Amino acid sequence: MTESPETPETFLPDDAVPIIAVRNLVLFPGVVMPVTVGRRRSVAAAQEAARAGRPIGVVLQRDETVEEPTGADMHGVGCTGNVLRYVTTPDGQHHLVCQGRQRFRITKWLDGYPFLAARVEAVEEAEPDTPEIRAAFLHLRDQALEALQLLPQVPQELLTAVQNIESAAELADMTAAYMDLKPAEKQEILETFGMGERLERVARLLANRIEVLRLSRDIRERTRETMDERQREFLLREQLRTIQKELGEGDEARQAEVAELQDAIAKAGMPDEVREQAEKELRRLERMPEAAAEYSMVRTYLDWLIELPWNRLSEGRIDVAGARRILDEDHFGLEKVKRRILEFLAVRKLNPEGRSPILCFVGPPGVGKTSLGQSIARATGRAFARVSLGGVHDESEIRGHRRTYVGSLPGNVVQSIRKAGTRDCVMMLDEVDKLGQGARGDPSAALLEVLDPEQNATFRDNYLGVPFDLSKVMFIATANVLDAIPGPLRDRMEVIELAGYTEDEKLEIARRYLVPRQIAANGLTGASFSIGDDALRTIIRDYTREAGNRGLERQVGAVCRNAAIRIAEGDTAGLDIGPAEVHEILGPPRFENEVAMRTSVPGVVTGLAWTPVGGDILFIEATRFPGSGKLILTGQLGDVMKESAQAALSLVKTRWRDLGVAAESFERSDIHVHVPAGAIPKDGPSAGVAMFMALVSLLTGRCIRSGTAMTGEISLRGLVLPVGGIREKVVAAQRAGVTTVLLPARNRKDYDDIPAAVRDTLRFVWLERVDDAVREALVAEPEPQWRTGT
Repeated sequence: MTESPETPETFLPDDAVPIIAVRNLVLFPGVVMPVTVGRRRSVAAAQEAARAGRPIGVVLQRDETVEEPTGADMHGVGCTGNVLRYVTTPDGQHHLVCQGRQRFRITKWLDGYPFLAARVEAVEEAEPDTPEIRAAFLHLRDQALEALQLLPQVPQELLTAVQNIESAAELADMTAAYMDLKPAEKQEILETFGMGERLERVARLLANRIEVLRLSRDIRERTRETMDERQREFLLREQLRTIQKELGEGDEARQAEVAELQDAIAKAGMPDEVREQAEKELRRLERMPEAAAEYSMVRTYLDWLIELPWNRLSEGRIDVAGARRILDEDHFGLEKVKRRILEFLAVRKLNPEGRSPILCFVGPPGVGKTSLGQSIARATGRAFARVSLGGVHDESEIRGHRRTYVGSLPGNVVQSIRKAGTRDCVMMLDEVDKLGQGARGDPSAALLEVLDPEQNATFRDNYLGVPFDLSKVMFIATANVLDAIPGPLRDRMEVIELAGYTEDEKLEIARRYLVPRQIAANGLTGASFSIGDDALRTIIRDYTREAGNRGLERQVGAVCRNAAIRIAEGDTAGLDIGPAEVHEILGPPRFENEVAMRTSVPGVVTGLAWTPVGGDILFIEATRFPGSGKLILTGQLGDVMKESAQAALSLVKTRWRDLGVAAESFERSDIHVHVPAGAIPKDGPSAGVAMFMALVSLLTGRCIRSGTAMTGEISLRGLVLPVGGIREKVVAAQRAGVTTVLLPARNRKDYDDIPAAVRDTLRFVWLERVDDAVREALVAEPEPQWRTGT
């Protein structure tokens, strides 16, 4: 039976409560329980209870599949609860924390509300103080405590709470609420009003649950007993093996293995300290069962000790003349580098016991640093080992991991020596400038001991735990950037710089090495394929612009692959590649001489720069426009380069009368200096002369002479100061088509380092002051449209 309110705005009667219909939850008096509501009418009921500060009724619906239940779909008994907390989450869910208060019967459902509502009758619960009730209460409490003790990891607070309960109704309701029962079974307990009957029903259900928990405990115990039995069997088998060994009936294979290891240790030529350590570990291995976890670790450790070349040296003799021949065969040019290598070998031949320097080859990628190390190994008859250090950021990669870790191994140095098979190999430490540093130590600090002749005779790898003599190893390091190598490490090495190649050197390298290698790699023969010098020069000039030869070899490989396709398809029996065929195969030129084109207007200057991959040219562009005398700098310039631009502008302002520039033009104009290739960071003081000349050219309206490039630092007094990387910069200028190079006079000492082929094609102007640059670089007359004041 239902009734409707007189108006929709009528409040609920005092004996009515808003109802939340739940699917699988039964709230009991005294129990705190979370309730999640999502249906529209349930949310409205919760909000009404929270707004009015009144209790809410929680009633289980008969069929949980019904989405919009009515009074007919609900059980007739529920429990009122106080809303302790109301939370709405971002996903639209509403969460209540309710504390059950009292059972109630539904007497009448009410219509007309946006939520389920009903008149209810509270069920008053009497707790008779009879011996039967008291006995049932004590029995149920003992059952609850037994069930809790059968559960794993039960909080002590819960046990204490159950022990302190003195009310039979509270104990029955709490036990029913937390017991793993179906909602229908819990609803039956909620609808059981008689105290004796309720205690008996809960005790019967709890007894079934206790039996399940006992069975689970027995299964766990049987599993543990099975594992203990297996361990007992293992121990008995080990004792049996020991008894058999005492009776001379041991495992013959095990005895043969131990004897083999003893013989290998005796023949390994280990120092006394190392041999004692190996014999100690072997005795441990004998007493250790093969199934032990540590057995394989000890065996692996012994294998490492046995296989290291403790006393094995190369049989080759140092032949200086033969080394010269091998270096000339493997590398073209690099005369200074070859001479230093031959000096090194000659000293080692005359004084084999002397300490050899640690060589470090520094140069751009592709100039032959790694292959030089291989040539040294071939020239000295030694094994070659390469250790790649790029990206290494763990000290253990150098010193090894301690044997306490599973899967530990020696460091890369010891591993490489084991692969080489001799302790006087040539070891190349490649990319030493790219060492990292992380939370696991600094690998560059670990290399200090490796590369120090005073210490490396007793180098101690963490895995081996015994000293190993590295003094006979010939260490050669390689790097692209010298400044990236930590100072203490750099101090232990003798640096040999390898600059970029000239066009003639690249031509000769391509003819001798790159073309034959690519012909063989692509299945061609000298009879079916040839490429002329003009074609190679075209590739060098139009398709590569680098210090090394890797890009050149890739382009030669592309030409060879194209020829391989045509020969394989039967289009031709042989090909002779010329410049025209190069353009046809490789497409339009990728690089062109843009110096003349870009410097044909005032304010544009060609500068020279040094990069980790060799020298390069850069353009400095300046323009002006009406303003207030500001200097604008763009092109991702570093702080030093910005200061050079400011110094150049100050120097121009102090010489405005000599340069023929109107003084008021500085106050009426803003000057913008830009260095193209804005995505590339640029820094350094060597662009000072170029910055100064760009501003002079802009303000005087006189262009820079065609084919002129310059480098040098400036001072506020107008002096041109020396800079570094002269060889690389000059080679890059010649490669870009520059004909005149302006260099600081104090860099004359670097003139001999410039290849003769480059010196013969360029005109050098040595600058003492910026006035020399103005006199040499500017054209005689300004362009009409660029005259000052027009």
